[in-house]
Amino acid sequence: MGCLGLSLVISGPMRVPLYRTCHTEHIRNPVNLLQTSSLDVRAVTVDFQGLRAIDDVSLRLHGGEILGLIGPNGAGKTTLINVLTGFQEPTRGSVHLGGEDIGAWKPHQRSRRGLVRTFQSVLPFAGLSALENVEASGLSIGLSRAEARADAERILMEMGLGDKLHRAAGTLPFGEERRVGIARAIAMRPRFLLMDEPAAGLNDAECRDLKQIVEGISQSLGCGVLFIEHRMSLVFELCRRIQVLQLGRTLAVGTPDEIRADPKVRTAYLGQEAA
Repeated sequence: MGCLGLSLVISGPMRVPLYRTCHTEHIRNPVNLLQTSSLDVRAVTVDFQGLRAIDDVSLRLHGGEILGLIGPNGAGKTTLINVLTGFQEPTRGSVHLGGEDIGAWKPHQRSRRGLVRTFQSVLPFAGLSALENVEASGLSIGLSRAEARADAERILMEMGLGDKLHRAAGTLPFGEERRVGIARAIAMRPRFLLMDEPAAGLNDAECRDLKQIVEGISQSLGCGVLFIEHRMSLVFELCRRIQVLQLGRTLAVGTPDEIRADPKVRTAYLGQEAA
């Protein structure tokens, strides 16, 4: 069995592998599968008791791509992630993973097939150690206890948390707690990773580390990343393509330069920050 490796620089010049794991049951030929598959949202609409939260939104995320999803609060971004991950049933439209309609799949079935998310609030198992938190993710996708423990230890050490393995997750500083949340997602061996405001509450140095982590996940694993974030400087640095939502509808899709220059986007969301 072959192995995948992911490397990145965290707070220093040394380049280290962040994640290395043997092929899993749902990844028969990982690099080829990840680079050629896509995650597709097709004309999705979501209604809540007469309120239209998402209105005819389509989106495509390719393996290895970092796609930014931005918009004001209430634009429908988190609702769209909930549709993708099976926590919200769409009123109309469909979601396809590698060309397969996954509308009937439960959330745990989607995560086991490599569709993984992070949450705005990390919400770790506060009484468990950082190591046990990440190990639980591996167990949730069917790894053996030994495999899950080995993956968790390696990921945390290579994310700069080697000295915090046995510390209760609930006692970690906020930035390190965020890293544990991302480590939990990586331990699930994602094909597509949906990141919901991962930079919220981070300082500038922690945002630089986050940028390197996300680039490493995309480039070395070929994992597609849907990156939802309000920190526009980070979105423009990371993403080659950005989709903008407003009031549940797609307002614009384009490169960072196209989004910066779009007068509709500037009026609705970016304002002077894009100048």
